[in-house]
Amino acid sequence: MRFFVRKLAQLVVVLLLVTFFSYLMLELLPGDTAERLCAGGGTEECVAQKRAELNLDDPLPVRYVRWLGGAVTGDLGSSARNAQPVTDALGERMPVTLSLLLYSQFIALIIAVPLAFAAARRAGGALDRGSSATLFMLLAVPNFVMAMLLIWIFPVTLNIGNASGYTPVTPLDITNPFANPITFVTDLISSIPQFIGSLPANFFSLLIPAVCLAVAEMAVYMRLLRTDLIATLQEDYIAMARAKGMPPRRVLLGHAFKPSTFSLITIIGLNFGRLIGGTIILEVIFGLNGLGGYTYAAIQGQDYIAVQGAVLLIAIFYVMINFIVDLLYAALDPRIRHARAIA
Repeated sequence: MRFFVRKLAQLVVVLLLVTFFSYLMLELLPGDTAERLCAGGGTEECVAQKRAELNLDDPLPVRYVRWLGGAVTGDLGSSARNAQPVTDALGERMPVTLSLLLYSQFIALIIAVPLAFAAARRAGGALDRGSSATLFMLLAVPNFVMAMLLIWIFPVTLNIGNASGYTPVTPLDITNPFANPITFVTDLISSIPQFIGSLPANFFSLLIPAVCLAVAEMAVYMRLLRTDLIATLQEDYIAMARAKGMPPRRVLLGHAFKPSTFSLITIIGLNFGRLIGGTIILEVIFGLNGLGGYTYAAIQGQDYIAVQGAVLLIAIFYVMINFIVDLLYAALDPRIRHARAIA
């Protein structure tokens, strides 16, 4: 509990810093904020309206606290392009990006983990050298180049990677999570089965984008797990298990796998948070109406409020994923949480 409380306190501090720097996005840009929100050439009435709407004449700390109060209740402002609330737009597009990320991680792990097992059992063998060379060669290929190549190999006419074949998912309701936290959590949990049920329906429409994201992760996951497995197999308790006559498969899966997953879980969490911002190019290429495509369109249209909301959501998502990974890391290895708690 002491470890959890300490990590939770650190999470609150980090989230406050993330929100503060996200708010400063508009302040750090050159020129007057009200004029930028009026497309740089708005009338005096528009500038005055924006200045009054955002209370730009107040001191920065006061404006930040007021904005933060709106942010925690789901009010991130409205888009300058279509007057749609930013939270509604993000809630509609977040399931698309999450589906893409889950598919990419699943593909990367389902290929990397068996290869890591096979390579660790015969380190330095032909399979080890061949798989490592192939995956690292693919790692050097940018994902947008891989996207163009796969589109050429698998035409859109086959409905593979076709955005029009995507089945819409119920938007996430993030408009006011603090108005009624119990209702918010209940609605969020009830939407999980529908979200998971939509994944098979979107298998073909998200296949190529997911492969493009997964290719670079395969090599990292495979080499990391392989290295940790080889190191674990040298431990004394593994030698004792082998001396007792345990089958090699049981030794590898039952005794060596769990201690070798600590680094892998950490990297998966970091990559999951990082890739949510790395989907922008692929969502634009494949025409997916996800968070990346929304951010790109907002940047192109100089929709600063929408960009600010998207950046804030991506940053919070990244921080929360790291927090969860840190807790899982400590849960898998009791020595970590006890050592940190004592410290």
